Amino acid sequence: MNLPLILTWARIACIPLLIVAFVPQVLPMAEEGRNTLSAILFIFAAITDWLDGYLARRWNQTSNFGAFLDPVADKLIVSTALILLVADGRVSELVTIIIIGREITISALREWMASMGKRKSVAVNMIGKFKTAAQLSAIPMLLQAGTVAGLDMIFWGTLLIWVAAVLTLWSMAYYLYVAWPDLKESD
Repeated sequence: MNLPLILTWARIACIPLLIVAFVPQVLPMAEEGRNTLSAILFIFAAITDWLDGYLARRWNQTSNFGAFLDPVADKLIVSTALILLVADGRVSELVTIIIIGREITISALREWMASMGKRKSVAVNMIGKFKTAAQLSAIPMLLQAGTVAGLDMIFWGTLLIWVAAVLTLWSMAYYLYVAWPDLKESD
């Protein structure tokens, strides 16, 4: 157990807290307060996503378990937030299906490639990083809703989540293209 792994577990612990904060029947608080708390929890989770990877590499505290758990934590918190936002009508079902479907597809592809000893051929690339940045910026805006510093959070969050959806499809196409020769060969 080390600090990067503790941060990953903290991100997983944010999931039930996010649900409690967002769902009105669970937390008797004004909507604006629930929205702000939800956005803060998600931002905390996003920061731990960056920080755990940075610290693990900097302090040379990487582990196979950490490498497994980190993307699982990311996918769980993002999926949870998107499902909550769909249920509240703040995000499109299509966007949610694209983002969650891509995550499942690419996770399966990475496992398949790892079983062939070629996991590095589907390592994270810049398109995936831009997709993640757009997604991790959009979701807290959509959770917050309302206006912050004169900005309409729903407008900007919706715009960014659609950008994330386009980048999601682009990155999935790229990963499948890169892996195609190996997939075809294994068939």
